[in-house]
Amino acid sequence: MRTGLYPGTFDPITLGHTDIIQRAMALVDKLVIGVAINRDKSPLFSLEERVAMVEAECAPIIAKTGGQIVVHPFENLLIDCARDVGASVIVRGLRAVADFEYEFQMVGMNRAMDASIETVFMMADARRQAIASKLVKEIARLGGDVSKFVPIAVRDALVARYK
Repeated sequence: MRTGLYPGTFDPITLGHTDIIQRAMALVDKLVIGVAINRDKSPLFSLEERVAMVEAECAPIIAKTGGQIVVHPFENLLIDCARDVGASVIVRGLRAVADFEYEFQMVGMNRAMDASIETVFMMADARRQAIASKLVKEIARLGGDVSKFVPIAVRDALVARYK
């Protein structure tokens, strides 16, 4: 069984994230969505809320693909998380050249720590390339409509959070 790990903070999960999740399911038998606990960031949503959002948005993908998706919070090194969940591949989404530069460095460091775990980059769908959780939160905070960028339940959670 080929297991992949798709890590991120998912604060909140966006349509860009769900696009990568759906497409990654074609590459692996089991996809672990690693929800990162990053003490250097101040997430808008708690870990429990982010995990619940990811689980809710993955349910229709599981029903559609018949694949296996597991949501797994983690706070250790990405490469250690990959080992912990038995992943042979790390899935990363790319939106722009700036993403690639950062991800390129991460791949080098991860390969130095464990060359047996590959990283696969998936380009964001052209309709989703501009979507970033940080920008979505800013739009929502300022009262803008984020329904083009996030699932409906996430939009509702953002509206409620910024009331």
